[in-house]
Amino acid sequence: MVTGARRQVAGSLKSIEDLECWKAATEVRRYIMTLAERFPDKEKFSPVDDMTRAARSATHNIAEGSGRFHFQENVQFCRQNRGSLYDLLDQLITAPDEKYVGENEYKRGKELIDRVSALLNGYINYLLRAKQQASNE
Repeated sequence: MVTGARRQVAGSLKSIEDLECWKAATEVRRYIMTLAERFPDKEKFSPVDDMTRAARSATHNIAEGSGRFHFQENVQFCRQNRGSLYDLLDQLITAPDEKYVGENEYKRGKELIDRVSALLNGYINYLLRAKQQASNE
């Protein structure tokens, strides 16, 4: 059974493409993929693989969570996404140390990741409020 709050959420969102956090995560993924292309071939199966998986995971978790019919499941996927973002941030922090990216590229990547984190936290708070509202109906 779908509650009124869930109907409202479902009615206002036609697609994951409507979610600002998903759009921002997509921007992160694209940016990281561009950076990863420039890493040396010797790193193809280590940091590059880790970074691209974490960047892809950022959009995948939002998408999978939004496909769930329960607020708490959606929240859980968003929380997993935060973990992927922090994993990606750690890899991005390492990249200038290894001389794979410059300081400006690192800063831009961090800004993008911070933006996704903020939007994701807002979305999680929205979902938790909607869950509470649904349980009060």
